[in-house]
Amino acid sequence: MNGVPSRVRMEAGPTQALPGAKTALALLLAINLFNYIDRQVLAAVEPEIRQELFPDDIDRGKYWTGWLSTAFLLSYMVLSPVFGFLADRTSRWRLVGIGVILWSLASGASGLNWGVNLVAAFWILLATRCFVGVGEAAYGPAAPAMISDLFPVQVRGKVLAWFYFAIPVGSALGYTFGDQITTIMGSWRWAFYLVVPPGLLLGMLCFMMTDPPRGQADAVRGGTKRHFKLTDYKALVRIPSYVLNTMGMTAMTFAMGGIAFWMPAYLKYYEAMDVGPISPKTFFGGLSALAGMLGTLAGGVAGDWLRSRYSGSYFLVSGAAMLAGFPLVLLFLVTPFPLAWLFMFLAVFCLFFNTGPTNTILANVTHPAVRASAFALNIFIIHLLGDAISPPLIGMISVQSNLKVGFAVVSVMMLVGGLFWIWGARYLERDTLRAPQSLDNSEPSPA
Repeated sequence: MNGVPSRVRMEAGPTQALPGAKTALALLLAINLFNYIDRQVLAAVEPEIRQELFPDDIDRGKYWTGWLSTAFLLSYMVLSPVFGFLADRTSRWRLVGIGVILWSLASGASGLNWGVNLVAAFWILLATRCFVGVGEAAYGPAAPAMISDLFPVQVRGKVLAWFYFAIPVGSALGYTFGDQITTIMGSWRWAFYLVVPPGLLLGMLCFMMTDPPRGQADAVRGGTKRHFKLTDYKALVRIPSYVLNTMGMTAMTFAMGGIAFWMPAYLKYYEAMDVGPISPKTFFGGLSALAGMLGTLAGGVAGDWLRSRYSGSYFLVSGAAMLAGFPLVLLFLVTPFPLAWLFMFLAVFCLFFNTGPTNTILANVTHPAVRASAFALNIFIIHLLGDAISPPLIGMISVQSNLKVGFAVVSVMMLVGGLFWIWGARYLERDTLRAPQSLDNSEPSPA
């Protein structure tokens, strides 16, 4: 390429964020925060739901309540490619607004008492969780694609880390919120009702926003609006960094999703030590929020800082943290409380360290014209083979043995994920260089 050093070529293109980028990021961060609050409210109140819907066999009810998480994930992952396709071709803010409003209404419906028998009540609850997944599918691929179009590659890791910092904080708030509202109101249903108003407000704000131009924050040649082409998807699976990153994220999601869903039940059944006047679930929420927030931001900063020194920095920091996290999870399982809290904090820190870097990889190695589709395909794969499977699997294992054994079995996938990410480091610089021109030979559609 004309003898220009590769790292100089990687810095080509805009170096400043687009106008309005910080406002858009703040709104998307708030939406992502409520997204994960909503997800983990279900996990927080799962023991109460199981006690109400399966009073004759509370222990075996774990298998069925595990499917409440899986039902959400199935609709989310199956429809994400559909909405990813639309997000590459239509107004992304409009899709996000529709999605947020839909999932907020569906979440509120999860708490309704329909006055039917217990079997019917379970299936209605399952259906409402499916509709939550539909709403999130409209939002999931579009949001990181817009952020990538608003901020240049030099700072994209830190920016996406701020966006995904909502995952640990929102998840922890969901645990805490669900636990405390259930205690205060005397019913788990209120935990679902109270997430509706802020969700509707955030959804309506989306319709006041303007879509950023696709590819303006990248050194892109060629069109950024396209007709549907199967070759675009075939091109994605021929990018080694994209494939290995997705495989690593799948393994991580398998372990992390299953453990996160069953953690409130684990703390209850293993009688985690109360910490002052608050419950173990609430303490876990606060501690995991702090660890996840620090891990997410540290991972984003570390990936960007090392990028000028090691071309595969995003992969390296993600893989190293995941490999370090596996023994910490095992130590948490075998250590009595209160010392177990320390290993939990360190394990959560390591688990979230990859969040910014791995999503930055997805953005940097794909062309802006198909970036939302790339995120959508990633969402489909990591949930299909990840946390759509692990919650019922842990529930099934716990019926035969206990939750400790279930956690230990699925946590092995952390090692697998770490190794995939270490493997991917060798390809990242080359794939990042190729991404802005990766569709140059394809005919763009009219804008």
